[in-house]
Amino acid sequence: MSISHFRAGTGAPVVLVHGIGSRWQVFEPILDRLARDNREVIAIDLPGFGATPPVDGVAPGPYGYAAWLASWLAAEGIERPHLVGNSMGGGIGLELGRQGVVASVTAFSPIGFWRAPGLRWTQGLLTAMRGASTVAAPVLERAVETKPGRAALLAPFFGHPTRVDPDTARADVAGLRDATAFAAARAAFAGYTVRPGIDLGGLRDIPVTVAWGTRDVLLTHRTQSARARAALPFATHVDLPGCGHLPFNDDPALCAEVVIDTVARVQEKS
Repeated sequence: MSISHFRAGTGAPVVLVHGIGSRWQVFEPILDRLARDNREVIAIDLPGFGATPPVDGVAPGPYGYAAWLASWLAAEGIERPHLVGNSMGGGIGLELGRQGVVASVTAFSPIGFWRAPGLRWTQGLLTAMRGASTVAAPVLERAVETKPGRAALLAPFFGHPTRVDPDTARADVAGLRDATAFAAARAAFAGYTVRPGIDLGGLRDIPVTVAWGTRDVLLTHRTQSARARAALPFATHVDLPGCGHLPFNDDPALCAEVVIDTVARVQEKS
């Protein structure tokens, strides 16, 4: 089966993994910056998202996708990559770090640092956004043509929604609408929590960075980034001023710098 992905550059592999309802193109604003200075960039569509169809036997969610991705990386001959993940992709990255599969983890607003109310809020907001993308698709496609429309529609995901161009906004809405694995992945969130005292495995042995947009309202910055600091005290924690849940369009230079700094910490050790 063909897995939809982007690949560019040469050198140390940097694998980028999107979140629920998203696709590899969410990382487009930082790909060129990362694919320099002896780095190979691989951004993938998870099974059931973007242009990758569902894969038999793969359970959508952080654990199922982590197991699938470890196998896919091995099949592709990609050894000990640097893993960059956003939202659910951040949870996948932390799980692969715990298993000792990756050389470093950079997690942007990773899932799992919620409590019950935060989990319900996240699942509810995602469900509402997907419902709107399905039921009112023609209306939304017209709305993203205007800055006020993008501000209203994309505010749950971007700190600066009006900076998103209309074509990208339409493609993002379509990606959310057409994500066949959405419901199963959303349900799996209930079984994934990162709290102090859990088995962190190999995470303690590699560079880990957790970066959070200060305007993230999907996985609320104030509470969930604080829990991440408590659960992962050995990690580097970075606030992304003015950025939302999908920070790469909000401040691509800063997001790329965070990744590059994490990768460099591995190279400093070797």
